[in-house]
Amino acid sequence: MTLLNRLQQTDDPETWDRLVRLYGPLLTIRLRKYDVQSSDADDLVQDVLMAVSKDLKSFDHNGRTGAFRTWLRGILVNRLRNFWRARGRRPQVQDDSDIDRRLSQLEDPASEMSQLWNRQHDRHIARQLLALSQPLFAPATWTAFSRVAIDGERSDVVATELGISVNAVFIAKSRVLSRLRQEVAGLVEASSDFPASS
Repeated sequence: MTLLNRLQQTDDPETWDRLVRLYGPLLTIRLRKYDVQSSDADDLVQDVLMAVSKDLKSFDHNGRTGAFRTWLRGILVNRLRNFWRARGRRPQVQDDSDIDRRLSQLEDPASEMSQLWNRQHDRHIARQLLALSQPLFAPATWTAFSRVAIDGERSDVVATELGISVNAVFIAKSRVLSRLRQEVAGLVEASSDFPASS
């Protein structure tokens, strides 16, 4: 069962905490690009995540490529607009850019800003899932997986150096990839930087 499925079907605090650990840092990074001071960023991240929590059960992924990431991006844009309206002022212009124009670009799925969000989202989530998943595996299993799937080393070389069989390296890689694919389903594109199955 994917992380999104678990979140939609249960109110498990551990599952929700996992989503917060995956997305909190990404949202904070994105907010800095829209002139949000660090003192306000935590509140805005909480606001975005509360909106996700409130509406996630009715979110319909429907197998659409990038559906969750697009939905999250829309929530982020709306919360940023509300943030600036609530302050009754326009944000400071940064790099001669207008916040409304930049938010409109982020909202437009065909814009370069939106495509950049997609790429950064996928890379960030893949890295975070790797970091969060590592403690779930024995060190030797993770090392074999990492060296073969991430570093691109040959299985026979890794097996020799770790003192295990080539088959044990393949099993380690398969176990970790299976778990990661299960977690990442619905969150990241198949064409992202996520380790391949081959």
